Amino acid sequence: MAELTEWKVPASVQPRAEDYGYDLERALTAMVGVHSIIPADAFTASTLGTERAGNGVFIGDGLVLTVGYLITEAETIWLHLHDGRVAPGHALAVDQETGFGLVQALAKLDVAPLPIGSSAKAEVGERVVLAGAGGRTRSVAGRIAARQEFAGYWEYVLDEAIFTFPAHPNWGGTGLISSAGELIGLGSLQLERERAGKNENLNMVIPIDLLAPIKDELMKFGRTSKPVRPWLGLYSTEVEDKIVVVGIAGKGPAARAEIKTGDIILAVKGEKVSTLSQFYKSVWALGKAGVEIPLTLYRDGDTFEVRVNSSDRAKFLKAPKLH
Repeated sequence: MAELTEWKVPASVQPRAEDYGYDLERALTAMVGVHSIIPADAFTASTLGTERAGNGVFIGDGLVLTVGYLITEAETIWLHLHDGRVAPGHALAVDQETGFGLVQALAKLDVAPLPIGSSAKAEVGERVVLAGAGGRTRSVAGRIAARQEFAGYWEYVLDEAIFTFPAHPNWGGTGLISSAGELIGLGSLQLERERAGKNENLNMVIPIDLLAPIKDELMKFGRTSKPVRPWLGLYSTEVEDKIVVVGIAGKGPAARAEIKTGDIILAVKGEKVSTLSQFYKSVWALGKAGVEIPLTLYRDGDTFEVRVNSSDRAKFLKAPKLH
């Protein structure tokens, strides 16, 4: 079995127990290493890899909360505990809208869960810890830098993501611990911003308040009962108020509609779009997965219309096997 990579957060940004009003060491024991093996023929294997390692948070009832991309299509999951034990796990659910993933431990963990707090109460400037599996040397003492909308290139929007600074170098599935010692978010990405003429890295964190409304359904059914959003199967970015296609998911709806990398998306059903979030929300507003999406594209000097038969992203993914 592969071991998690040996590394440490720089000592200067490691959290110190005396700086917090809660039991830091106890809180950090709830962090779990997540190691996943994905079949080579899985839909996400070429983009996310066949072996993925990151973090998760034990939240009780045998459940580990992690970021969905670590466990999407996983056939084998190992959970690495703070005391060196390793336990098998099962990918219980991945929620595409929030980005959360749930792992069911297949052995008793004997770990105190990290209490869940309220991300709505998180304040810019608040002292926080972005915690990884492995204790203080794998965790970052930081502050909340911003709370604002985030749109991701893979057809993903959070109305109010949390951004923390300084950045955690192994951010996937890290637990954002509030000044009260409660879980208020889950690490998803590392981003770069410019401040005072210098580039600095931030972490984008999924707010924990998005979990409560869907947790019971994810545990029972592996997905929510909400209508599934239409998925186009393309990757896009904003360039000077234009939406540019930077990648196409193989055999997805956009590929079938012969959309190409480099195409500029001008409008959705005749309505001009100039930001990623506006583009995605315009698509989602047309109905549920399967609805036809009329797009206006620009390519090589020509403007033309394309109709994309959207799909449910989950239909392209391998269902996890229960061992």
